[in-house]
Amino acid sequence: MEESLYDSAGMRQFVGIDLGCEPAPDETTVCKFRHLLEEHQLGEQILGTVNLHLQAQGVRITTGTIVDATILHAPTSTKNREQQRDPEMHQTKKGKQWYFGMKAHVGVDSKTKIIHTAVATAANVADSAVLPDLLHGEETRVWGDQAYRGQSEVIRRCAPQAQDCTHRRYRYKDRIDEVERAKNRTKSTVRSKVEHVFAVMKLKFGLVKLRYRGLKKNANQLFAMCALVNLYLLRKKLLRLAPA
Repeated sequence: MEESLYDSAGMRQFVGIDLGCEPAPDETTVCKFRHLLEEHQLGEQILGTVNLHLQAQGVRITTGTIVDATILHAPTSTKNREQQRDPEMHQTKKGKQWYFGMKAHVGVDSKTKIIHTAVATAANVADSAVLPDLLHGEETRVWGDQAYRGQSEVIRRCAPQAQDCTHRRYRYKDRIDEVERAKNRTKSTVRSKVEHVFAVMKLKFGLVKLRYRGLKKNANQLFAMCALVNLYLLRKKLLRLAPA
């Protein structure tokens, strides 16, 4: 961050630093600021504040929510002071591959692709276990992949007006239910929007591998990253609304 502030005029303009009047904050100052954000759990408040700003600009959270989760890798090396992997991270199997790290669970608006809710857990926590925390309660439809199959009662309890649009099982030992498969394909036209959100998070902002130890620190980074993703996805609309 310190190097970026010295190298980029755009970064200095964004944070309001004039090198002719003051130096850029050094690495220690930036780290202390991050620790304050973590200590007071301000990452989640940053996401909420950004979403309130977007609503003030006319970007409304609608009544459709897409739920999904993605795995963020944690370092597996034991070459550290404790000589062990991060005890708050766990491993999980996806397909035939094992992964070690954290899961980022998100609730995304089906129309605007705004992340309105985010939850950080260890990688071995089931996607469906976090479902109640990803809904805002005003939904009329909830989309999700087969990891959320069979959660109709949970959805109805959290959002009484919501219709369960999660994917259903279509593959059996001796047959494939082509009707259910076609329904899942139709649902995917909406559900797939969440993959765009994850693509921005991982490819644009580089949140693929975790930098810190412990869920608290990494959750704080996740919330701030979700706020940035929302601003990035709506950047064109915000620029049009900005005063000349």
